[in-house]
Amino acid sequence: MERLVERLEKAVERLETVCQGPGMCGDGPSKGVAQYVQAFDALLAGPVAEYIKISKEVGGDVQKHAEMVHTGLMSERALLVMASQHQQPTENAFSSLLKPISEQIQVVQNFREKNRGSKLFNHLSAVSESIPALGWVAMAPKPGPYVKEMTDAAMFYTNRILKEYKDVDKKQVDWVKAYLSIWTELQAYIKEYHTTGLTWSKTGPVATAGAKLPSTPAAGAAPPPPGPPPPPAPAPVCPSTDDTASRSALFAQINRGEGITSGLRHVSDDMKTHKNPALKNQGGPVRSGPKPFTAPKPACNANPSQKTSPKAPALLELEGKKWRVENQENATNLVISDTELKQVAYVFKCTNSTLQIKGKINSITLDNCKKLGLVFDDVVGIVEIINSRDVKVQVMGKVPTISINKTDGCHVYLSKNSLDCEIVSAKSSEMNVLIPTEGGDFTEFPVPEQFKTVWNGQKLVTTVTEIAG
Repeated sequence: MERLVERLEKAVERLETVCQGPGMCGDGPSKGVAQYVQAFDALLAGPVAEYIKISKEVGGDVQKHAEMVHTGLMSERALLVMASQHQQPTENAFSSLLKPISEQIQVVQNFREKNRGSKLFNHLSAVSESIPALGWVAMAPKPGPYVKEMTDAAMFYTNRILKEYKDVDKKQVDWVKAYLSIWTELQAYIKEYHTTGLTWSKTGPVATAGAKLPSTPAAGAAPPPPGPPPPPAPAPVCPSTDDTASRSALFAQINRGEGITSGLRHVSDDMKTHKNPALKNQGGPVRSGPKPFTAPKPACNANPSQKTSPKAPALLELEGKKWRVENQENATNLVISDTELKQVAYVFKCTNSTLQIKGKINSITLDNCKKLGLVFDDVVGIVEIINSRDVKVQVMGKVPTISINKTDGCHVYLSKNSLDCEIVSAKSSEMNVLIPTEGGDFTEFPVPEQFKTVWNGQKLVTTVTEIAG
């Protein structure tokens, strides 16, 4: 890590030296290094270096995570260098060039999953949720808004860090500011140099899948990438040379300007029905309203004989200290009973099923589940519900925090001992909390989804918007 910081500091010195030369940082590129590569180097030497420095001071898992993030950024730099020297490749070749970044994003996210018991879990989550922003190089025509969307995904966790450390540890607050500034500066960088997508050179050879990404930056640039690099480009839906040809023809027609109307036939007054009503009664096709909606045909069905990939196997097993419940469908009697305080439960892609967890456990995560019922006794950490739909969660004992994120339709049944539970929600809808009554029934209370924010002269004040039904 110390060597990493030293290399970044040296990069700043190199950049300053380069900018002192005539025309190096102003009008023309520096010794063959494209201007947008130099601008990216400035981002690495600025916000990224500050983030690396503070992460080192925080130490532990945050420091390790920062090294992984830096590797991804350096991989992205290598792709930018290639783009500045090559013409745009084919879609398949581009996907191969993006693979190193994609793999590094996965490394960053897997680190979070493997360290759910970390005391700095909110830090790891903030990074893990936003690191897909590195995939902006595969986004068109709006890479900037994509980065902002990924940054917003980190806000849920960065706000928790600020809340926890605001008056306790200024270093943690500085860490949040440094990390978020990376993506803020990246948005500004994209807006200036890659507004509608990654800019490729108009000259030079066409980039190919077998081409190696540059491993050594040119003089005056940031340090070389220490490890793997780029996220997968979104797979094109049924790529077709016919579509490409038709689009090219369309653009060619548009580029003709006023000449595009030269082929239109003149319509005289005697051919217009509003000036010659008799034409309406001469038959011909009757114009009707819009056709009723029909379900679109499945995409990419070029080979109907090709079978879909087999379903992943259903799991309910203990792996180390982690209970894995995955790919369960129509299972109504799932039970985890032999639990320990240090264990966690990860429930992934379960549908139309019910799961009961007995005893006291550290944490529970529901991810990508649909129509799932969860009943548990006690959780000492947090219950997280992510990317799910129509789930019901019932607390029999106690739980300090329930987090609902990117979920539509969530009912939480609290017990009398868990009424002090803190429920945190973001980007979710149709959430209801049910409170037990003396008679044993439950009273349902909706969780607000819409808010109103106003400026009171000194700060922003946010209140719940009451919508009359």
